[in-house]
Amino acid sequence: MPLHDMVRDQIEHRGVHDARVLEAMRTVPRHRFVLPQDRCDAYGDFPLPIGFHQTISQPYIVAYMCELARLEPSDHVLELGTGSGYNAAVISRLVDHVYSIEIVPELARRAAEKLRQLHYDNITVRLGDGHDGWPEAAPFDAIIVTAAAEQVPQPLLDQLVEGGRLVIPVGSPFSSQELILLEKRQGVIRAAPKLPVRFVPLTGKGQTQD
Repeated sequence: MPLHDMVRDQIEHRGVHDARVLEAMRTVPRHRFVLPQDRCDAYGDFPLPIGFHQTISQPYIVAYMCELARLEPSDHVLELGTGSGYNAAVISRLVDHVYSIEIVPELARRAAEKLRQLHYDNITVRLGDGHDGWPEAAPFDAIIVTAAAEQVPQPLLDQLVEGGRLVIPVGSPFSSQELILLEKRQGVIRAAPKLPVRFVPLTGKGQTQD
């Protein structure tokens, strides 16, 4: 399926209408971020394995999370779970800078190299445990987490600006998960569940290990 057909049929027709998000999805070549053997399936609306028990998220979920986060051109955004680099590439078309953390060394190296090759120059990738966020680069206008946490890490909430948005899947890998939008208003965090989802578990500090 061609890229533009994917955006029209699998994303726009399912209710994502933010014009900037749709354009970002049209401009990022997902086939460059999947494994070679999966390129024929790159524009299907489903996750694909990228090695190390991790996946590249389905395109609809990437677009939906970006729309939920209400990303603006001046935003500084933290992403937890670089994975293939695809999600960071999409976010980077919408904001000023993306700070992305990946806990798997090979994925961090591979994603950083791919993003450099494709000239996504407003993304900084760091190897590490994302539970504590990225204090040196905080505060963030938005934080997007691409793996499911059993509880929302407090450091991420602390690193949001006033009016900041955190989009995160919450739940156990062995039970239901919900995509949650959290917003900081006058120092108070307000949470709203948005969509049942299924993500790989967030690993690192405070997370249950398989």
